Amino acid sequence: MKRNLTFFTTIFTAAVNAPRRATAAETNAESEDAVSGVVETATQEATEAAQQLAQGDFSAALHLIEKYVVPLASALALIIASYFVARFLARVVRKPIEKHVDLTLGAFAGRLTFYLIMIFALLGVLGTFGVSVTSFAAVLAAAGFAIGMAFQGTLSNFASGVLLLVFRPYKVGDVINAAGITAKVTEIELFTTVLDTFDNRRIIVPNSQIAGGTIENVTYHTERRVDVAVGVDYAADLDKTRETLEAAARSLKEHLVEGEGRGYQVVLGDLGDSSVNWTVRFWTKADTFFVAKEGLTRAVKNHLDDAGIGIPFPQMDVHLIKEQ
Repeated sequence: MKRNLTFFTTIFTAAVNAPRRATAAETNAESEDAVSGVVETATQEATEAAQQLAQGDFSAALHLIEKYVVPLASALALIIASYFVARFLARVVRKPIEKHVDLTLGAFAGRLTFYLIMIFALLGVLGTFGVSVTSFAAVLAAAGFAIGMAFQGTLSNFASGVLLLVFRPYKVGDVINAAGITAKVTEIELFTTVLDTFDNRRIIVPNSQIAGGTIENVTYHTERRVDVAVGVDYAADLDKTRETLEAAARSLKEHLVEGEGRGYQVVLGDLGDSSVNWTVRFWTKADTFFVAKEGLTRAVKNHLDDAGIGIPFPQMDVHLIKEQ
């Protein structure tokens, strides 16, 4: 409450002084003379009303109340009413966004709604008292332009943050690969995204770097496919090798996801320089991906060893020619 009152006091003061700041020296002098004239007139009228009131004449005092007190009271009542209306509308705007989009974006939208309503209410009140709202708007526009030029990078991060919060390519808890970093999302803020790597390092990335590049959401789907590539000797029988690799995949049945397009597949890939290359594809739950990958790699190696099928390493034949 205190912070809001301070903000509106600053806006009011700036609005009163806006005409003097936005015009040349001659206009400033005229504005000061006009303000001085209003103050002198009000002081004189108050003095006369006090004298007449002492003599039992209430007409001047009533006129003074009608001219000054009633407009001030009306303006104050309008500001107070605007304050409660702004708070109500801010909640109306904030809650659906927080529920269906994001807490950070909802809070921002609520505060923006509140301040916009209060600024328009203050401008309306100031206009009724003869304050040049046009000059005030010009000052705001100039200040906004200067701030925008000074904070281009910051505003770019802000715009990117809003887009990320609205379109939600990832959420807190997802593992993503973005801006050259693979890590878990800890916080999504308006200007930055906070990531925690697998070796427990915290990295804070500007949102513009993420939104301006390719985003890979590693944990978006609940199921993933493990691929284990292996090369075997050329002397190994193809059918026997396939049966051995299928047995290795079946040994991890507790991690296997069945269904159409799921399960496991053993694929003969190509004929390499020193080996026949195979790939074992194995579908599993995303949260058991690394466990399944390690288990499948181990099973492939052990089953090939038990079947007597070798896994050759790259070789190079070097021929030496002896000159006579």
